[in-house]
Amino acid sequence: MANTEKTPSELIDGRIEELGDWRGEMLAKLRSLIKETDPDIVEEWKWRGVPTWYHDGIVCTGETYKAIVKVTFAKGAALDDPAGLFNSSLEGNTRRAIDFHEGDKVDTKAFKALVAAAIALNESKARR
Repeated sequence: MANTEKTPSELIDGRIEELGDWRGEMLAKLRSLIKETDPDIVEEWKWRGVPTWYHDGIVCTGETYKAIVKVTFAKGAALDDPAGLFNSSLEGNTRRAIDFHEGDKVDTKAFKALVAAAIALNESKARR
């Protein structure tokens, strides 16, 4: 089956499987938390291979690199981050990201709160 025939969710499954290491496990865990937060979230495959989650606009992306899994929140600069999860892309006026390294633990409650806040922000802008 060619990539064009696979759904975005199948392509994300494939990425997780092909990584075959801690990065795949981390991406799978983060994806699961995103989907737990919003079971109706839409998964997309953008920019030649970036898992992207949508709810009334981009919520976040899940990029994998050699040493990190990066979750970038499209409107992260507008979100409260009381747990201080954002540790990357801090200088911009719009996005914020969390870089996860091998062995990092995910603060499940704080991560899901950020996802929920991003969705709420998108919904509030969609209603205008």
